[in-house]
Amino acid sequence: MDLTVVAYVIYLLVSVGLTVWVARTLSRNGRIFLADVLRGNEKLADAVNHLLVVGFYLVNLGFVALYLNADGAIDSPREVFEAVSAKLGVVLLVLGALHLGNVFVLNKFRRRGVMEREQVPPVAPQGWVTHGAPGAPGAPAAPPAGA
Repeated sequence: MDLTVVAYVIYLLVSVGLTVWVARTLSRNGRIFLADVLRGNEKLADAVNHLLVVGFYLVNLGFVALYLNADGAIDSPREVFEAVSAKLGVVLLVLGALHLGNVFVLNKFRRRGVMEREQVPPVAPQGWVTHGAPGAPGAPAAPPAGA
């Protein structure tokens, strides 16, 4: 059997396996983060989580397929390991970059949501507090006598 084919098979098995494992891990652990970003809306968090996983699979498996082609002939077992490790290294770097990009964008959404929540008072205002004695600048006028 041609060693280039062996390298292809090993590369595909490992990279697809890594992609599936990373996608499941991110989906399972990212759900809580998404629920916080989306203010506790569990159904929306699940839907967004599922869409992110599908996009993750499409991008990564597409990249794995495009990056499958070997640069040259592979003639020894050492070259199999070198080719597979170089390709897997690039796939892992792309996986990591996509993950960091997702976390960065979602964290921006989360920060905006936290700031919006902090601007809303916890209870409705019940009245005004006056500063200073009656008749002082900025203070309400003294109530009329006999009122």
